[in-house]
Amino acid sequence: MTLLIVEVTSCLIGWVVLYASLCYLNSHRGYEWNCRLVTLFHGILIVCVTAYIGFIDGPWPFTHPGTENTPLQVTALALSLGYFMFDMGWCVYFRTEGSIMLAHHTLSILGIVLALALGESGIETCAVLFGSEITNPLLQARWFLRKVGRYHSLAGDVVDLLFVLLFASVRIGVGGRMLYCELTSPRPSLLMKGGGVAMYGLSWVFMVDITRFACRKSGAKFRCWQEARKAVEVNGKSEKAS
Repeated sequence: MTLLIVEVTSCLIGWVVLYASLCYLNSHRGYEWNCRLVTLFHGILIVCVTAYIGFIDGPWPFTHPGTENTPLQVTALALSLGYFMFDMGWCVYFRTEGSIMLAHHTLSILGIVLALALGESGIETCAVLFGSEITNPLLQARWFLRKVGRYHSLAGDVVDLLFVLLFASVRIGVGGRMLYCELTSPRPSLLMKGGGVAMYGLSWVFMVDITRFACRKSGAKFRCWQEARKAVEVNGKSEKAS
């Protein structure tokens, strides 16, 4: 347990040092810009590591939930735990996030701590991290596009579309299957099953907000298309009349 605490603390320090280094190198940017760079790096890193764990190193999370943690799983969990602790502290200090995102961070921290403390269920926890973080780079890309004034472009539309499709298919679709396997398996503890239900429920809260956003944006795009079409028709009639 002592070694595990040292590993998590080292990861936390590592994320703080990375953030401080970015703030020094990117001193012309704001604190949130550099924090989101750290978030982007964590998202890409943990998706790659957990993808390797689930698809190559094993075991398969849908058939072996609740199994004993492997060293690689522990490393991945420690990396993410250190990051979530850093980001939670940053969000609370700068007050940039709402209650839903803080609840997501809290559940993520508790879930990882529980998996590490029990010494089991690391594989499905890594699978949840993969599903949770696979949309994160797109979310950060959307924020960066807004900041540089390029969100209202084809790039912004592509990022939004991919984000909605990935969230719905992976976090809701595949996540629902993972939750079913977790609940029906006799191996995982009741605490891990309860945590899985809570995380999946929170994903649906996000999904409702995302659906509303997608409907609003689609409606706005459709209205713009209608107005542009009417303008073309009016111009065409004017040219014929002249």
